[in-house]
Amino acid sequence: MDGANAASAGSPSRANTLATRIASVVVLLPLIIAAVWWPPTTALLAGVAIALAIGELFAIFRHGGYAPRLVEGIAIGWLICAATFFQPLTPIDLALVVVFVSVIGALIAEIARRDRQTSLLSWALTFAGAYYVGGLLSSYLLLRQLETPLQAGWLAFAHIPPGAAWVFFTLAITWLQDTGAFFVGRAFGRTKMAPILSPKKSWEGFWGGMAAAIITALFCVPLLGLPITLLEATLLGIAAGIFGPLGDLAESLIKRQVGVKDSGFIIPGHGGILDRIDSILFTGPVVYYLVVLFIH
Repeated sequence: MDGANAASAGSPSRANTLATRIASVVVLLPLIIAAVWWPPTTALLAGVAIALAIGELFAIFRHGGYAPRLVEGIAIGWLICAATFFQPLTPIDLALVVVFVSVIGALIAEIARRDRQTSLLSWALTFAGAYYVGGLLSSYLLLRQLETPLQAGWLAFAHIPPGAAWVFFTLAITWLQDTGAFFVGRAFGRTKMAPILSPKKSWEGFWGGMAAAIITALFCVPLLGLPITLLEATLLGIAAGIFGPLGDLAESLIKRQVGVKDSGFIIPGHGGILDRIDSILFTGPVVYYLVVLFIH
């Protein structure tokens, strides 16, 4: 089949995939916005995502011949989420308490098992996997807890809670960075960025994504009334433009180690939950601490 015919044959499939991706976003986006509006539902959404993503991550590990402990992993992820949510209500460092409980509890669980041949590696993967997903994703609960007064933005009539505005901002710059990289890379991508980890990623796509992240960050300042300067918004956009792709490549590293293409198929057109949140796992903590630095 020549190049023209191959492109013609492949284009309907690509169009169908793109349509499926867009349809999934249209369905999921209102649900995410509604959940982020109130802190308890934000925590609930995070808890569900943590459980699903850890389940997918541990399935990847098992595909590689490892034996992570699913129940312990999800329990640790939920403890991290709960500690982050309840931290403002107590002077005790709940994050440190979770570390103590997680390390001790996971090791005790290994002691109780009869077959201990893989105990050390199973314990390490369980602990690391739970913190990779639960620890990083809980940064969105920290963003939701920010109570910085918003300025008079274009959406002031909606009375968006300040913490919700920061979550929307972080998700927007991350996901539009990914979208910009996808379209620019597909149209102009020539120079491979990480051919072993992610053959489709290109440096042209990276810079397209970077531009999209910066433009989105600048647009969100007047849209949401964020109390930051345009220079600070630009820096946040640059951070998303760097750490979003790194989060994607980090998941690709894990999947390539065991020969898995997608983490799952729960979201049509997007793969699994982990495939959808890999970028925001990295941008969430980075944006949170930069925002705290800027506004204090």
